[in-house]
Amino acid sequence: MPDWVRYGIWWHIYPLGFVGADIRPSGPREFHGRGLDSIVDWLGYARDLGVSGLLLGPIFESATHGYDTLDHMHVDVRLGGDAAFDRLAESCREYGMSLVLDGVFNHVGWAHPAVQDALAGRADGPWAGMVATHPGPDGRPELNVFEGHGGLVDLNHADPRTADYVARVMNHWLDRGAAGWRLDAAYATDVSFWRHVLPAVRAKHPHTWIFGEVIHGDYPAIVRDSGMDSVTQYELWKSIRHSIQTENFFELDWNLTRHNGFLDTFTPQTFIGNHDVTRIASEIGPERAVLALAALMTAGGVPSIYYGDEQAYVGVKEERVGGDDDIRPKFPLSPDELSPVGAWMYRAHQALIALRRQHPWLMGARTEKLLLENKRYRYRSVSADGRDSIVVELALEPTASVAITAPDGRTLYHYSA
Repeated sequence: MPDWVRYGIWWHIYPLGFVGADIRPSGPREFHGRGLDSIVDWLGYARDLGVSGLLLGPIFESATHGYDTLDHMHVDVRLGGDAAFDRLAESCREYGMSLVLDGVFNHVGWAHPAVQDALAGRADGPWAGMVATHPGPDGRPELNVFEGHGGLVDLNHADPRTADYVARVMNHWLDRGAAGWRLDAAYATDVSFWRHVLPAVRAKHPHTWIFGEVIHGDYPAIVRDSGMDSVTQYELWKSIRHSIQTENFFELDWNLTRHNGFLDTFTPQTFIGNHDVTRIASEIGPERAVLALAALMTAGGVPSIYYGDEQAYVGVKEERVGGDDDIRPKFPLSPDELSPVGAWMYRAHQALIALRRQHPWLMGARTEKLLLENKRYRYRSVSADGRDSIVVELALEPTASVAITAPDGRTLYHYSA
């Protein structure tokens, strides 16, 4: 793992929402004055939060929400185009921050030229073979779509030309200033595809870091067989919030034990919030969300903080058109315009992120149960070499609280609602 990842803590942003872009434009997609340049104005805020880089949601030309890609080689006009990316990348370098991009390579939008060529039956040209068709009931070509979403057309991952194209896209943006990639919907793409793509990327960028979005499955096997560095640890995400929500720390302890096993083979990408799930503060309440954050920051992994969680934002994901809007909000023009209501949560994030940065061995830490009850859980986080440790206690009664202590008994962090 590259050194820049060993100290990695990401601020995860959904850019189209962050800047207030029109997600479902009724006419031409247009730039309305805020793009990736707007994120530059928040880099000082991110630095003070304590993160080491940005994890961006999709930024490439797309029809609507970013996951129906039209052109992987250009930044969406709604985000200011390619020049805005260059300015953001340069500003990140000035702040000493890394930039990780969202690679949507499992599917594309209906209007992508590869889709249009496939529907037209073109067997040659730059897009040949990238989208597979099958005969429909009327004999006309039909497309495979992603999880029933008619606007998301599956790429043909069995064709080596698709692998060459994806490797070319990844290298292009790494050349231009990105440091790593999140592979969207990696769970839906056969691992053999990444075995063709990633060596071509690492040949040019040996210090890049690449992790896949994997919701379920055999995490260690997927990492091993795909050649990715890591995958998203959805099991831990679910157990952290659900154990607190149901007042059952036995669930968290069970999953931390599984997490220890994962750490023997790879370092998971960990989180308690992202662009696809209901906000942690809506799920368990903002006071108890501090306990979730403490668990995240004291377990092994490479963690990310979803923008707004550090301000105790609320938001509920709904299964409908526009159901993601509430969890992908527009941010103010500058940190000065933030409401003071969330300042206490920002300070809690600062303190717990600082604790993690002061103990970088936590990236590979295993946890050991010391006390386990439904509403109280004490565990020791121990470095991989066994030389360092801290003790964490989470309690739900008489009020939500966190206590983190050093081996000599010194209090490193304390919170009580």
